[in-house]
Amino acid sequence: MGEEPRRRYLKWITIFDEARREGLYSTEFKLELGNYDAADFLLAAFETCPSRDMVTRTSCADVLTYLPCDILTKVDRASMAYGLECRSPLLDHPVVELAAAMPIELKMSRGKKKKILTDTFSDLIPHSIQNRPKMGFGVPIDHWFRNELKELLYDTLLDDRALGRGLFNPDAVRKLVEEHVSAKWDHSYRLWSLLCLELWQRMFLDSPTAPAECDLSI
Repeated sequence: MGEEPRRRYLKWITIFDEARREGLYSTEFKLELGNYDAADFLLAAFETCPSRDMVTRTSCADVLTYLPCDILTKVDRASMAYGLECRSPLLDHPVVELAAAMPIELKMSRGKKKKILTDTFSDLIPHSIQNRPKMGFGVPIDHWFRNELKELLYDTLLDDRALGRGLFNPDAVRKLVEEHVSAKWDHSYRLWSLLCLELWQRMFLDSPTAPAECDLSI
């Protein structure tokens, strides 16, 4: 709670916060990164609407980062892989511009979110749906890493090739794996990120057909 609002939001949504990255990165990789701050990307998005309230500024940051870089990317790839055309009507630019122009007092009332949307369509949307929590498209990777994908986790992240890349502290990676597999802690998203990174490196850096020049700092 002692962090300023933008940093607090970043710490809330991030997979590896600053403290975890400090323990994960190897000494050599820290020196290579220098003064680079991974938060700059999100903090810059907050500065596109500096005069608004913090909730609106956070929404603006999400529109500029989380939507195009994560949610919409996943929807586009998954839908087009099966020849589907997905549409996001609430992201039509006149709707977004109207919502952005509204003061926060009209959007939230006594903790009730999406007030205008709910009130507008209250006669069309069943009450059970209006008050239902968000339902994402997550998969049970926490369970998989303790069962079906446990062997893949060990064989990939704790392999000499992965541990020898010099990016991460081997002991920190082992600790993440062991704490998760033993159900001491849920590191599923952290392990998923590390697994995807390692498999990407094997495909694009280690493969004989990989591009001649690949720079991890890009």
